[in-house]
Amino acid sequence: MATWNSRGLRGSALEDFINRTNEKYAEHRLAVIQKVPTPITPIKIDKENHQITLAYFEQKSTVDYIGVVQGIPVCFDAKECHTDTFPLANIHAHQVAFMEGYEQQQGIAFLIIFFTHRDEYYYMRYREMKKFWDRALEGGRKSFRYEELTPQFFFTSKSGVLVPYLDEIQLDLNLRD
Repeated sequence: MATWNSRGLRGSALEDFINRTNEKYAEHRLAVIQKVPTPITPIKIDKENHQITLAYFEQKSTVDYIGVVQGIPVCFDAKECHTDTFPLANIHAHQVAFMEGYEQQQGIAFLIIFFTHRDEYYYMRYREMKKFWDRALEGGRKSFRYEELTPQFFFTSKSGVLVPYLDEIQLDLNLRD
């Protein structure tokens, strides 16, 4: 059973940005995307500060977000990276399996990776992630480098939208046709 602690909050700024983006998309009726809560059982609680300081995950989570964009089912996970090398240990086998099943059902699965030191977001298509995942399983690198990524899937904030990933979904769809 996995234990929760403050390390699990590393992506909370990115998730806050995505949550705000999702609110804007819903407000403009472009998408309905929800954060998937991770069920936990609290073990230690700091009553003075009203904070959970130790907890256990009740079950393996799937991905961070699930929803629909203009009739297309989407699921994605949010990851932060502070260097130009992203360790695949930050992606879990049950997430890969969930995303694979999602794609098999005609949904779109992807990662949003925020390269914090560059202030750039990256939309990683499931197929690209799986390529790196399989490479690691076959004894290759257990990470991927910034330079290995597809340049057209990098994006930044624009027009009042903090994490404008809808353009990347459209690009992904165009490349599938």
